[in-house]
Amino acid sequence: MIKNFITLTFILGLSLTTYAQLLQEKTEFTRQDTLRGSITPEREWWDLTYYHLDIEVKPDQKFISGKNTIQYKVLKPHQVMQIDLQEPMEITKVLKDGKPTAIRRDGNVYYIQVGNQNVGDINSIEVYYKGYPREAKRAPWDGGFSWKKDKNGKHFIATSCQGLGASVWWPNKDHMYDEVDSMLISVTIPKGLTNVSNGRLRKLEDLGDKVKSHWFVSNPINNYGVNVNIGDYANFSESYDGEKGNLDMDYWVLSYNLEKAKEHFKDAPKMMEAFEHWFGPYPFYEDSFKLVEVPYLGMEHQSSVTYGNQYMNGYLGNDLSRTGWGLKWDFIIIHEGGHEWFANNITNKDVADMWIHEGFTAYSENLFLDYFYGKEASADYVIGTRANIQNYRPLIGHYNVNKEGSSDMYYKGANMLHTLRQLIEDDDLWRAILRGLNKDFYHQTVTTKQIEDYISEKTKKDLSAFFNQYLRDTRIPTLEYKIENGELKYRYVDIVDDFDMPIEVEIGGKTEWIFPSSDWKTKSIKSNDFKVDRDYYINSEQI
Repeated sequence: MIKNFITLTFILGLSLTTYAQLLQEKTEFTRQDTLRGSITPEREWWDLTYYHLDIEVKPDQKFISGKNTIQYKVLKPHQVMQIDLQEPMEITKVLKDGKPTAIRRDGNVYYIQVGNQNVGDINSIEVYYKGYPREAKRAPWDGGFSWKKDKNGKHFIATSCQGLGASVWWPNKDHMYDEVDSMLISVTIPKGLTNVSNGRLRKLEDLGDKVKSHWFVSNPINNYGVNVNIGDYANFSESYDGEKGNLDMDYWVLSYNLEKAKEHFKDAPKMMEAFEHWFGPYPFYEDSFKLVEVPYLGMEHQSSVTYGNQYMNGYLGNDLSRTGWGLKWDFIIIHEGGHEWFANNITNKDVADMWIHEGFTAYSENLFLDYFYGKEASADYVIGTRANIQNYRPLIGHYNVNKEGSSDMYYKGANMLHTLRQLIEDDDLWRAILRGLNKDFYHQTVTTKQIEDYISEKTKKDLSAFFNQYLRDTRIPTLEYKIENGELKYRYVDIVDDFDMPIEVEIGGKTEWIFPSSDWKTKSIKSNDFKVDRDYYINSEQI
C-alpha cells in the first residue's frame, strides 16, 4: 500500500499541518495496543493451520454475519485461546467439538476456553459472529468496509484493513507472526452481484435469490491480505509464461470498464516480467494472480490485488518523482503487484518492521523502470522521490504494540536500497540477493534483523551502521568538505556511531572512491571540480 506524506498532500489536497497532525507519533500505549501487537501467552501456544471463513454480506443493511472455523496445532499445554474481533462486531458463540464453550471479552479481544489439549494435536473451533463492520473513512489508509455504488447504481463493495487489522471485519488471530497455511473463503451475496476473493474460485452455489462463492487459498496468507470484493464484475484472463510455467492472470473489472481494462492492464504482464527477473518466480502460482477493480485506490491483497487508479498512468495521473518517468506506467499495478514478493511472500513479523514491505516495494518501482528503460531512468525516478521524504521519525516503529514506523519507509527505504546497490557495485550480486531473499525466506514472516543479517552475509560487508543510520535515525549523513591548495578535506557529520560508508565522487571529471568517517580525512587532488555521485542518499556541504 502507498500512503506517503507528500503523496497524500499532493494528491488529496490535505494541508501539511493537517496531515502532520494525523501522523503524530503515539508514545503512550494501552493494554489493547499490547494485546493486539504482542505474542501473548494466549497466542503463542497454538499454530494456525487452516481457516474457513463463511459469511453472508447484506449490502442494503451494511451488515455481515457468519462464522470462521479455525483449525490449529497445539504447541504447548494451554486452555485459553485469544481471538480478535473489533467493535462494533461481536462474537455470538464458539463451538468446540460441536459444543458451546465459555467466552470472555476484553475490548477487541475474546478469550475462548478450549479445555485440555495434547501437544501435537490438530483441533478446531467454530467462531460465530455478526455486526455492522466499521465503514472505511478514507480507504485504504483508514479502512474497513467500503460500501459504494457504481455509476449504474449497483453495489460496489470492498474491504481494506492494513494496519487497522483484519479483525475489523472477521474474527482471527490478528498478529502478523503466524500466517494460516491455507484458507477457504465462502461469501453469500445477493444474486446479480459477484464476489471476488483471494486464491482460486472452487465453485458457485445458486441459492435462489442469493449466490455463494467459494475461493480457496492454497498458500500461507497474512490476515490483512484476505479480502472481499463485490460488484457487477466482468472477467477476462490471460496466461503468462513465467519462471515456474504458465501463470493464470485474471482481471475482474466493473462491466462497463471491460474494454478499457483490456487495453490498460497490459502493464500487469510487464510487471510480472520485470519482477520475476529481479525477485524470482511469482510466489503464488497455485493461487493465480488477479487484479480486481475496487472503489478505492488499491491494496496488495495476496493473489487478489485491488485496483482503483482510474485507468491512468502514474498515481491518479500524477508522477510522484516529478521526472516524467512515473507517467510511463500505472502506479497501482506496479507498486501493489510488487507487494506480492515483499509483503505477501516475505511478511514482517511485527508491523514495526513494515519498512520491509514498503521500502522494498517502493524500490521495485524503479527496478521496473530499470528493466524496461535502463539504469539512468530508474535512478532519475528514485532520486526524484527524495522530495517526498520528511525524516520526521525513524522507519522502524514500536515493537509489540502494533505501531508502524514513519511513512518515510516508502521512499527513504527505496533510496536506502538504491544507495546499497551502489555499495555492492556488482549488479548480478544485487539481483541474486533480491532473488535470494524471496527464495530463502519463501512464505515466511521475518524480522528486520534477519533481513539485515542476510544482506550483510551475502555482501560480505558489515552493514550494521548503514542500517542503523537509515532505519533507526532521522538524520541524513552530510559530507562536509573543503578544497584548498590542491587538497580535499572531508568528513561525515549527522551520523550514527561507526558510520563510514564509502561513496563515489567525481574529481575533475574522473570518478573515484573516497572513504569518509566522522574524522577529517585528506586527499591530494589536481582539480577543484568536485561532485558527489547522486546515487548516494547523503547531503553534501562545502565549508
